[in-house]
Amino acid sequence: MILTAHQSKYLPWLGLFHKMALATHYVHFDQVQYQKKNFLNKNYIKGVNGQPLRLTVPVKTSGRFEQRIVETGIDNTVPWARKHWKSMRLAYAKAPHFKRHEDFFADAYAREWELLVDLNRHMLEYILAELGIEVEHVEMHEGEFAGKGNGLVLDMCEKMGAELYIFGAGGRDYAQEEDFRAAGIELCFQEYVHPEYPQLHGEFIAGSSIVDLLFNCGDNSLDILMEGNIAKAVAQPTVVGN
Repeated sequence: MILTAHQSKYLPWLGLFHKMALATHYVHFDQVQYQKKNFLNKNYIKGVNGQPLRLTVPVKTSGRFEQRIVETGIDNTVPWARKHWKSMRLAYAKAPHFKRHEDFFADAYAREWELLVDLNRHMLEYILAELGIEVEHVEMHEGEFAGKGNGLVLDMCEKMGAELYIFGAGGRDYAQEEDFRAAGIELCFQEYVHPEYPQLHGEFIAGSSIVDLLFNCGDNSLDILMEGNIAKAVAQPTVVGN
């Protein structure tokens, strides 16, 4: 088993899908505490002016200091969905493959979502299918994993029977490699090389949401996503990328 995990993200960037494409199993890491400064409820698209445009889903955090990601509610008193869909249409209506995805996103933004994880999961599953990435999903609560930081990830790997775990680049800051080696688990640390591809509205800007790639590149999106990056995690058990 090649395992990776991540917290729920709104319209994630390309790097998350690269990590998922390398794995056989993916854990939705949503039982941990919600953090305001993380990109759980926001991300960027490329605006009509050629600059990054941030889309933020308003969430209910007042007085909820210890709420978990899975408990985080969306504040629907703010007309965020209408604004996001308008911004997306303005930015990408002329993109070569926008029409292919228009009905899905129009429907998604027409619904009233109560929980952030439900919105994010709905969009994630659609995008994975469109990219052709097949990975088995596991909810964090199903495994009853224990510990914090390095210990939590190690416990997850052991209980799931992972042979290899893929960390994001930030994992180097807290992963204690010797603990995983002692448990017979190999590690990869992702170092994603962002590809350049045709974009609307001027010079190329890296780091946008995956929708930027889908709308511009269609069926070529997965090949572009993996371009310049190791195709399989087992090919190099130290670093994924470059």
